[in-house]
Amino acid sequence: MQVRTRFAPSPTGYMHLGNLRTALYTYLFARRNGGKFILRIEDTDQEREVPGAVDIIYNSLKTSGLSHDEGPDVGGPCGPYIQSQRKDTYMPYAKQLIESGHAYYCFCTKERLDEARAEAEKKGETFKYDKHCLHMSKEEIQRRLDAGEPYVIRQNIPAEGKAGFDDVIYGHVEVDCDTLDDNVLIKADGLPTYNFANVIDDHLMGITHVMRGNEYLSSAPKYNLLYQAFGWTPPVYVHLTPVMANAQRKLSKRKGDPSFEDLLAQGYLVDAVINYLVLLGWSPRGEREFFTLPELEECFDLEGLSKSPSIFDTAKLNWFNAEYIRKLSPEAFLQAATPWLAKALDPAKFDFKRLAELLQNRVEVLNQLPGMVDFLAEMPDFDPAIYTHKKMKTNPEVAKAALAAMKPVLESISDWTEQSIHDAVMEAIPATGMKNGQVLWPLRIAISGKESTPGGAFEIAYLLGRDETLKRLNQSAERLAQEV
Repeated sequence: MQVRTRFAPSPTGYMHLGNLRTALYTYLFARRNGGKFILRIEDTDQEREVPGAVDIIYNSLKTSGLSHDEGPDVGGPCGPYIQSQRKDTYMPYAKQLIESGHAYYCFCTKERLDEARAEAEKKGETFKYDKHCLHMSKEEIQRRLDAGEPYVIRQNIPAEGKAGFDDVIYGHVEVDCDTLDDNVLIKADGLPTYNFANVIDDHLMGITHVMRGNEYLSSAPKYNLLYQAFGWTPPVYVHLTPVMANAQRKLSKRKGDPSFEDLLAQGYLVDAVINYLVLLGWSPRGEREFFTLPELEECFDLEGLSKSPSIFDTAKLNWFNAEYIRKLSPEAFLQAATPWLAKALDPAKFDFKRLAELLQNRVEVLNQLPGMVDFLAEMPDFDPAIYTHKKMKTNPEVAKAALAAMKPVLESISDWTEQSIHDAVMEAIPATGMKNGQVLWPLRIAISGKESTPGGAFEIAYLLGRDETLKRLNQSAERLAQEV
């Protein structure tokens, strides 16, 4: 039997990280087992559909490297792969269930349902449909259908007994049938509900393994009753534990948690995000943490899936991203960094290649880059107290003397390169009677205004250029002369 898995998102907006992780696990399981990975768009809830959301799904899968074998955009033998385009598929199956007694027409009005729901709430009970329309005669049903009365089709859940299913993570799950509601299969607009469409589509598309969030655990017994009613073999269920923002709540865009698109826009690398996501709920064999997507295709297994929720840790993702940045070739990092550097600096005025060399081992996330280099574009205001450094044995008075000594040295340099700046300054320091740090720390502060910079005094001076360096040095020296 060929493994066939599916990722079946609803086009309701951004790509939630939990959704992407589900897609990732589903994709990896199919690839590991030489199977097929299918994309299906579940858009039966038309009111929640967001324009452009389908394109976000396509782009997210493409960007993350999760190529599907069948889907709306690539076709396949089981199409259409968009549920709204399969509308005519579902009604015959619903009517088959009516004939077998596993479903029935329901003509209850919204007002009646609202009254029943309010009555249940008044009693402190959970509302459950009372099968009011179940025992209607065929003649009465036909009369109301002929009259054009609106209706839905409901699943006829047994009044007694148990319904259950087997799950890879949770084992055997079983509930009493009298706790289940007769959920709607076909809505008044003729479209199927998710609960019905996913069962029909999974069967018709030959899906062998269903991976989805554990919020569907409570619905799965009803799905299995449908499989039994049709005489179909249900798929293998894998209900995944959630990705949490913290111990109390799941990730939520409404709470400010990032989507996949948000992370990429913030400067996280795709490979780092995928590597981190796969470990949120799955443990590989051994201590290894870093995997390429092809490597994951070779080693992913269901045995490593966790039974506990995973917490999304931004600090850990930052660490992963930093490690991936370090692994980039200098050329690849320069290409990735350039748009971010250009947010703060004019590419025509600064050596981005040299900046990238200095920054690659310092940055964790690319959106940090503008703030790491903006001092080059404009000298920031700073507190002269930062001239004080115990280890370097400097303070404003020492800095005043160091800057005065270095001014003529820098002014004498005509060939403004890092090497020439280095050689001239290092050659001049012994004559000052100061230690290297007592000169280099104040010099870097004087021309950058920052305690932490990508590179030391020589690199910063080179990047600024001769005129700007001397201008900043003079201004800082004048300020010290007034304050010390």
